[in-house]
Amino acid sequence: MFWGCRDPIRAILSFSDIREQSSAMRTELRRRFVDLDNWQAHYRELGETGRPPLVMFHGSPGSGFSLVPLMRALAVERHVIAIDSRGNGDSTPFPLDAPTITDYANAHWEVVDAIGLERFDIYGYHTGAAICTQLSIDHGDRINKIILDGVSVFSPDEQGELFDNDHAPNIPIDLEGTQLLRAWNMVRDAHLFWPWWDHARENMRDLGLPNAEYLHGEAIEVLKNCSSYFQSYRAALRYDKTGSLPLINNPTLVTACPTDQLYGFMDRAADLIPNSERIEHPDPRGVREISETARIMLDFLSR
Repeated sequence: MFWGCRDPIRAILSFSDIREQSSAMRTELRRRFVDLDNWQAHYRELGETGRPPLVMFHGSPGSGFSLVPLMRALAVERHVIAIDSRGNGDSTPFPLDAPTITDYANAHWEVVDAIGLERFDIYGYHTGAAICTQLSIDHGDRINKIILDGVSVFSPDEQGELFDNDHAPNIPIDLEGTQLLRAWNMVRDAHLFWPWWDHARENMRDLGLPNAEYLHGEAIEVLKNCSSYFQSYRAALRYDKTGSLPLINNPTLVTACPTDQLYGFMDRAADLIPNSERIEHPDPRGVREISETARIMLDFLSR
């Protein structure tokens, strides 16, 4: 969700933080495309290719760009790949009105096969966590370990409330440019409230706003995909995690930071997964916190 910025880490860190970045955090980012059957996928890559691969799946709305700061820290020990989900970032949308999480998981599997990965670990943030869950169910024999970072387990009533209030809206493009303000207001309010459309006092997140450059990047990210970004968001909301999480076939780390709006689901999700452990990680809005978060994840993957 950082498309307006040359490097997303610079959108969220202060100048003093940037000066303190370790050499590992400056690892060269590679951007690639892969041609598939009637569509094209875009992914970002960091780290030496001889290292154990870690495939990362982003949240909604967004793309792999939102994962770059964490990718840089993880690339110290891993070959890290972040794929843009179909209809997000630079990957081709589905020719479907309502693709499911299974559709997204199948599409991602096409990409890892095309890249030539045999065995690997996977990481998913929010919507990406749902995709990881389905990948484990369908292809757990080629996956080593899983990290679910912020996974929701909404009740039917909670799901219904989000859909009734158009939590993941289609933002039509018009000649008055109203899409510009609608996208801006949505990404801004997501920092201030959960859910973003309900501005009641009790829904305030107490985070404050990031800097203007970062917000601009988030708005650009939504605008780039305003005719398709919401499809993955809605698919994640519809996905039956209560029925799916117990079917995960791999050792799993369930994690979140205390400021994550899905933090409260961490224990509920971990209780549903047979071979899982849970640990919170720091709020990754600074170099030190990003490094500490990466260390928690790398330690889990290397055991």
